[in-house]
Parts: sequence; structure tokens; C-alpha cells
Amino acid sequence: MTYSFLLSQLKVTKHMLLCCFVCIFIGCSNQAIEKTANTPSTKKTSQLNVGQSVDENRATPVDKITVAEGFEVELLYSVPSEEQGSWVSLGLDGKNRLIASDQYGGLYRFLAPAPGEVLDTDSIEKIPVDINAVNGMLWAFDSLYVGVNDYEDRTRSGLYRITDTDGDDQLDHVKWLRQINGRRGDHGVHGVKLSPDGKSIFLICGNYTLLTDINASRVNQNWGEDHLLPRMPDASGHHVNGLAPGGMVYKISPDGSDWELYSMGYRNIYDGDFNADGELFTYDADMERDFNTPWYRPTRVNHVVSGTDYGWRNGTGKWAEWYVDSVPPTLNIGPGSPTGVAFGYGAKFPAHYQKAMFIQDWSWGKFYAVTLEPNGSSYTGKKEDFLSGVPLPMTDMVIHPNDGALYFTIGGRRVQSGLYRVTYVGNEDTSPVVDVRSGGQDARDVRKRLESFHGRVGEGAVDLAWPQLDHEDPFIRNAARVALESQPSSDWEQRAFSEQDPGKKIPAMLALTHVRGIDPFHRKKSDPPVDRKSGQRVLTALSEMDYGSLSERHRQALVRTYHVALNRFGELSYKLQDFIIAQLDPYYPAETQESNRLLCEALVYLQALNAATKSIALLNAATTQEEQVEYAKSLRMLTSGWTNALRTEYFEWFLKAASFRGGSSFVKTIELIRLDAVATLNDQEKTDLAELLAQTPEIKSPLEAAMSSLAGRTHFTNWTLDDLVDAGDQMEGRDFQKGRSMFASAACFSCHRFNNEGGATGPDLSSAGGRYSPRDFLDQIINPSKEINEQFVPIQVTMLDGTSMYGVIVNLGGDDVQINTDLADPGQRIDIDRKLIQSIEPSPISPMPPALLGLLEKEEIFDLVAYVLSGGNPEDDRFQ
Repeated sequence: MTYSFLLSQLKVTKHMLLCCFVCIFIGCSNQAIEKTANTPSTKKTSQLNVGQSVDENRATPVDKITVAEGFEVELLYSVPSEEQGSWVSLGLDGKNRLIASDQYGGLYRFLAPAPGEVLDTDSIEKIPVDINAVNGMLWAFDSLYVGVNDYEDRTRSGLYRITDTDGDDQLDHVKWLRQINGRRGDHGVHGVKLSPDGKSIFLICGNYTLLTDINASRVNQNWGEDHLLPRMPDASGHHVNGLAPGGMVYKISPDGSDWELYSMGYRNIYDGDFNADGELFTYDADMERDFNTPWYRPTRVNHVVSGTDYGWRNGTGKWAEWYVDSVPPTLNIGPGSPTGVAFGYGAKFPAHYQKAMFIQDWSWGKFYAVTLEPNGSSYTGKKEDFLSGVPLPMTDMVIHPNDGALYFTIGGRRVQSGLYRVTYVGNEDTSPVVDVRSGGQDARDVRKRLESFHGRVGEGAVDLAWPQLDHEDPFIRNAARVALESQPSSDWEQRAFSEQDPGKKIPAMLALTHVRGIDPFHRKKSDPPVDRKSGQRVLTALSEMDYGSLSERHRQALVRTYHVALNRFGELSYKLQDFIIAQLDPYYPAETQESNRLLCEALVYLQALNAATKSIALLNAATTQEEQVEYAKSLRMLTSGWTNALRTEYFEWFLKAASFRGGSSFVKTIELIRLDAVATLNDQEKTDLAELLAQTPEIKSPLEAAMSSLAGRTHFTNWTLDDLVDAGDQMEGRDFQKGRSMFASAACFSCHRFNNEGGATGPDLSSAGGRYSPRDFLDQIINPSKEINEQFVPIQVTMLDGTSMYGVIVNLGGDDVQINTDLADPGQRIDIDRKLIQSIEPSPISPMPPALLGLLEKEEIFDLVAYVLSGGNPEDDRFQ
């Protein structure tokens, strides 16, 4: 069997390719309830569930919903859209009555129905206040606080307080506490939460909001984009002028007079909740247009810690989670549209779920239970599928204190809305867990002592922070640096330059850069001139460090600090430029991709003569398109050290990259990288390369492009599990590089995330070694329909005329359902009138393409298995 025949076999059933390319591409934004700015139409819209008549309003029935064993789901109410809209926020008042908000309309209050009963329209009262578009609500201090997100110029975006002024049990007065400006639509003002001590309020805002007036900030307000090479805005035009701080979390006094910026750098956080340790968590949106790029960041659970910058920036500028000036996520989830967040405290559920953090995903119709475990002063998380349905656009939830049930809503974007109740009916003990706190308090206490100096000058702060600048915990390191930046630099500048320990000196130089340097994107006319003297001192101090003697973590911290300092302080002397090149160039290429990414960007900026030769070699050797795109993006700005041969290799790469696929911005981004690269050519180079530059690329399918390294092979083996039964005995002496190469050649990187590489359209395999034995892992590949990962199950849509299609729902709005049926082309959409759909069911056929291992030799398969199960660690015993 030839390579070409294998590819033709893989194309026979298109829907079986879904696992390699399954993804969510929501039109103008990822966030689950992205709003339009249109005025609500007076035309009657049916907003139907599948297969129902025009006169019905019915939310997704419970027989379309799957829930964890022992739990039961009830549909309590299908919201009449003409009268009550589409519900996006759910809360409780002071008497534990439920309150729901219409995305474009007002507020509704009602009692939770008794067990076995449902709601009727007459039992729901409209709260008689003039307010619309509530996205988050909190009952506290005898008031209903609401976060309003403006869509239609009816209610200004901001924070409001609603009260009962005459004691008649009716909320009747709205007080505007603060307007928050930003773009209309979503990514605006969202969740409102009460602090654990009950003394303040936390407000969660997406990245379309602009910073409001604040009394204090725990974050250093001299923030920047901090890109060393020019950032490329999103090629599709998403928020192209958006700058830091991005999504923000504020801490606010109950009367709304004091506002403190608590944390920043999120994309579009919608909701959050505090755990029993008093720590705040949120669920942040991804940027689906960036799928399969090195700057893509999946949806993720983030620990909202004082003074943190989680690094959202527009376009190609998003910070890597391992940057020294940021902190890592608690848990990467994957593609999706985050909405509601709530811990299970007070639920009449088994103990495991009482302690869980529940998070909702609008677009995929998923409800996850996340288990958090202490990790230093922060946490790590593991997720499990708790509830799912098709379609089930979940928007919010509450744990009701009266019955211990979980209530949740679906809706948004004027789709059919509904209210559901989840109860436990199994046999496990549901007694309240007495102590739901976590361990690790000592480490958190260290971090909190440092946080007490965030944004506040205090005696002893420098001495407290200094030893922790090189703590093994990234959250403590970050807290120490932010505490240092909050103190007058005159108190610690000389100590920074005198410090001999590189683990402390590097973050001290980063802190001084943040204090003295100004990012060009954020420079104001009133700012003083660039502090060249401080810049030269910082850069000189960094250049005097012995790069070769540093640990890998310190090397990455050093080069990232160079990025920030060179960006903020601007030009440097030729002599210092040569010193830095001499310091870094001998260690490029490095052993890790993270270091190579940082070094490539730095050396291109410095116009190092060897950068072209070394980076082109890395580009050619890279196994994933993400890694290749990263080198190509940096090389577009290089003007020195090129030869015609190197230029030829570079521009030939663009011919190959034309077959790469990713999010809706991907193809245009590759074109823009190429245009920037062409702009660096001189007239002679343009003449020499004219024929190559004029070539039209041959577009291959994404699968064919991914497997192109196997194109010369003709021998095919239809591997069975029995053929590889001895895999467990063959895990010694494996070849790490061969395993990585085969993981790419078998197209695994095309859809699977692995150690911050690869696609996001299939299950993340980074922790596969903790779940699978070699045999079980191979069983998943060879027999993919045996157990399909619930997060990535495709759907089968059957129309009233009997025709069917396979794909994923990528968008909803009123009666319009958008389906992507060719996930090799993520931008492809089919618009379907929901009234014409007979059913939407999970597909029983695995989307995993067949025969992916067919062109691999047995030893290569074992190398691949060892690579995955080792977690990509070349020091693992399997490779010794």
C-alpha cells in the first residue's frame, strides 16, 4: 500500500477526520455569550429546540443530556423568549429566591420549585427596576449588585447597586456606582463576587473594557505589551487596537467608592468563585482564531492572585505561560467558551463534588468538575466531565442553600433558554463535608505576606521580598518581584546591581526595568524621555552574566528580561550589542524549544550574523507547524547574515506553509509574515529570488501536509493490538528524537496538545503517561471507537428531509445553527435553520482517522509511545 493510497483511504469518510481537526470557531469572538449590537427585533422568532413546531418554546430536553453517574437532571422551565428573553446570569436574593437576567432585557425573580415540580410563567415576577443586560449578580449588604454589559446603549456598562427602599420586599431603586467604558458587545463587564471576609466585592471584566479610575493597584501600573519584535495584530481584525491590561479583576468597597486593580492580563473572563482557602479562580476564554499557532492559549482555569499579569495581548503578542513576568494557569482545558463558575460547597452531593470547582462551557455544551490540589502557594487541577448535552449553551449556575441542588441556565445570543436542576439520587453519602479547605497553607502564607506590600510602600518590604525572588514557586517569585516594584526604587536599586546571585539579580533587573522603562505602545506625551542611563546599566548588568553557568530556568528568565529591557529602553550602543550577541549566540540552538524561541527573537532583534543560519536549520528540523511558524515569524525581521541559499530555504517554507491550517486568522497571518519578510529584501535579493517569489504554492490537505515526511514510504502494515502486545516490555532504550519525529509524522501534533505544542482540537496528551499503560495507549489509537473522549465527540445532525451531516456546532443565534462539517477547513460553515433539524445526536463513530500508524515500523511505534508516556521528557528512564 502506498502513501498516496493511505491518504485516499483516510479521506473516504470525511467525518472520521474530526479528531484531527475538531475545533470551535465562533464568528466574532470566543466568549460563550458574545452579544451583537443590534436592537432587539419586534418580529416573532421561534427560537426552537430541534424538531419542534413553530408555536413551541422548549429548551433542550433532558433525554439529550448526559450527567455523571448517580445524578439526575430536571428541566424546570423553558423560557418564553418573547416575554422573558434569553437568560445569561443566575443568582439568589436575601431570601434565597432565584433571580435570572435576560441578556438584553431585565431581571426575573422566582422561588425554586419543590422536588418533582416545575415552574410556570405565572410564578415568575419581573423585578420592577429599569436595568438591562445584567451579566453578573451578587446579593450582599442587603443589596443586589449587578455587573451590566452594554449591548444596545440602553444601560451603561458598569457596576450598579439595587435596593428595596420602602421595605415592601420589592427592589425598586438602582444606584449607578461606576461606569466602565469599552466596546459594545461582549468581553465587557461580567461577574460580581463577595470577598471571603465579606468586606469587599470583586468585579470580573473582559478584555474589551477600559481601565476605570482606581484608588490603588496591586499590579504595577507601568505595564506594557513587552514585545521585542513588532507584534502582529490579529489578521482577521479582532480587537486590533486592544492593549494591556486586557481582562481585569477589581476589588471594590461595598459603597463603590474605593476601586483597586487586583489582577490583569486575561482575555475574556466571565465568572469566578472563591475556594474554601479564600483563593479566587476564574475560567478564561481562548482565542479560537489562533488555533495551531505558537501564540494560541487554550481555555484555562486561572488562579486570580494579587498583582499578577496573565499576559493576554492582542494578535501574536500573547505571552507564553512560562514567561518569567507571568504565572502559569492552574489547568488548561482546550477549545471552548467559558461561562459560569462555582464551587460545590453546600451541594447535597458526594464529598468529591462538594469540593469540586464546576465550570461551564457554552459552545461545546460541557459542564466540568475540576479537582484542585495544592501546588506550592497555588494549585494544579484535574477535570472530569460532569454534564453535557447537544445543544446545551450553558450560561450560569448556583448551588441552592435550601435543597443543596445545583441550578443552571442555558441561553445567550437569543437562543432558546431554560432552567435546569441537578440533584444527586445515588447511594453515596452526601453529608456536608466539615472541612473543605486544602493543604499547603504555609506556602500560601508566604505569598500573602508578600502580597500585603503589593501597591503599598511598607517598612521591611525589600528585605522580605529579596530572598523570595528566586523561590522555586513561580507564584511566590512573582509576588516578591511585584512587592519589590511597589517600593521606591531608590531603596533597592544599588542592592540589585550589587547582587551576585543570578537567581535574584535577574528578577531585580526585570523589576527595575518595569519601574524605569516605558513600553512604546503605552508612552504618553507627558512621560519623561527614555531613561537611557538606567537602561544601559540594566543591559550591561545582564550582559555580564555567565549564560553557560545558569540553570535552564535562569537562562530563560535572563533572555525574557532582555526582551522587556530592550523593548522599553530602546537603542543600545554597538559595543553593548556585540557583548550581548557574544553572550547568547554560542548557546543557540538550545536544548529546549522555550529557550530557542526566546533566543531566536533576541538574536534577530540584535541582527546577529549567525541568526539566519541557525534559525533556518531549526525551522527545517521543527516537527510541528507551531514551532516552524514561531521561527518564521521572528525571521521576518532579520536583515543581516542572509545568503541567497538561506533566503531560498526560507521562502520555500512559505510554499509548504500554505497547506498548514489553523484558526480563521491563520492563513492571513502566514501571508502577512511573508509580506514582512519580502519587505526586508534589497533590490538585488528581489531579483535573485524573483522566480521563487512568483511561485504559486500547491495546497495539500492538512493531513497530507502533516504526514508528508512519510511520503517516500510504500510498505503499509494494518497494525492490530495483538501485533504490538509486547509494547510494555519494549519501553527501555527508546529513541526520544525518533519518538517525537514519529508523533509528528503520524499527524498527532495536528490535533493533540502536548507540552504547549500542537493543536487544540483533540484531547491534550501531556499527562497521558499518568493515565495509560503502553498497551492501553495503543488500544486508544488502534481501536478509537472503543472509548471516545467526551470533550471531543462529534455530532450527527439529521434533517427533517432525512439527510444527515457530521460535524460540530460552532455557533448559535436565534434559529440559526452553524455547523462545520469539514474540519480540515475550520473556516467552513453551513448555516441551518433550526426548525428544519429533526435531531442532533452524538456520533457513535470515533472521529479518530484510521490507520495512522500504518506507515510506521514497529520500533518507531514503540518510540512514539515512549515519547508520549514520558511526557516528552528526554531524561525519562525509557530513553536511558
